[in-house]
Amino acid sequence: MSSLSTFDLPVNKKPIVIIGAGGIVKDAHLPAYKKADFEVSAIYDLDTEKAKALALKFEIPTVCIDLKELVEFAQQNDCVYDMALPASVILSVLANIPDGSGVLIQKPMGENITQAEAILGLCRKKKLVAGINFQLRHAPYVTHAKKLIDQGAIGELHDIDVRMNVYTPWHLWDFLCQLPRVEILYHSIHYIDMIRYFLGEPKRVFAKTTKHPNMRALASTRSSIIMDYGDLVRANINTNHGHNFGSNHQESYFTFEGTEGAIKITVGVYLDYPKGLPDQFEYISLKDGESWKEVKIEGSWFPDAFIGPMAGLMCKTENPAYTYINSVEDAIHTMDVVEKCYESSENL
Repeated sequence: MSSLSTFDLPVNKKPIVIIGAGGIVKDAHLPAYKKADFEVSAIYDLDTEKAKALALKFEIPTVCIDLKELVEFAQQNDCVYDMALPASVILSVLANIPDGSGVLIQKPMGENITQAEAILGLCRKKKLVAGINFQLRHAPYVTHAKKLIDQGAIGELHDIDVRMNVYTPWHLWDFLCQLPRVEILYHSIHYIDMIRYFLGEPKRVFAKTTKHPNMRALASTRSSIIMDYGDLVRANINTNHGHNFGSNHQESYFTFEGTEGAIKITVGVYLDYPKGLPDQFEYISLKDGESWKEVKIEGSWFPDAFIGPMAGLMCKTENPAYTYINSVEDAIHTMDVVEKCYESSENL
């Protein structure tokens, strides 16, 4: 089964214009769009040479010299926008996007809840069809887990556990050294959003995020988060990005436990980073017996999951009644949980 079958696709694919030519565009956005046969018609970046290099590599026909030229091109060709920009500049760029446009914004939705609310307000004012690129929901192994759980294969879901004990070379993203928030806002936010996708809104959160002695320039690289869903449901996130002792005891997994079974997903991209190791999807359903089964899942988080948010945006621009799970209206709740995590950490 093709990984594309896990996504809702529009009847008519709109061309895409991209604002930003950084590493995430090169490594995830453009490979995903190529895989989905989405047409990327133009690209713009403050660094024109970076934009030209990606245009050459991915056969993008137009490189714009400024934002105004890109907007004019998009209007003439009925394009949707892909904004892959630092959180701090989202608002200023969004103000230049024509009213009523379709826009996918790279996460996070601003650097804090104040910016997130301002982004939401601007999207409403301009009547934008807007989404935030929380793409983990669309990772093929997550969508398969959701399908099994919705079918009742593991009974009543009561436990989600996220564990990351890995080495992440944060120095590759030097802009992070200037930020007051790092680990939760730029990494654990994915897991918060995924847990919300399965369990809805938590009653409250408890969190502590900390520095690492070998990464003192960064605001934080380790977090422990409890999302409170009452007395019968447990949802925990534990991350440590400083385990630089080889891959033997690195851990990178999600587990979902129900009353009649369980699922374990090994997330290979973070193991022995940046090389990565294979993903693994295992589950047990007591309805089918008492043995674990391994399922071969086609595709992975990178780049396949990046198809989903853009495909959904196109579906929403095509059909206003379509339920777009990456909408800014939903994403604001993930940002609210992130904010409460930082409040909890600061008040401990």
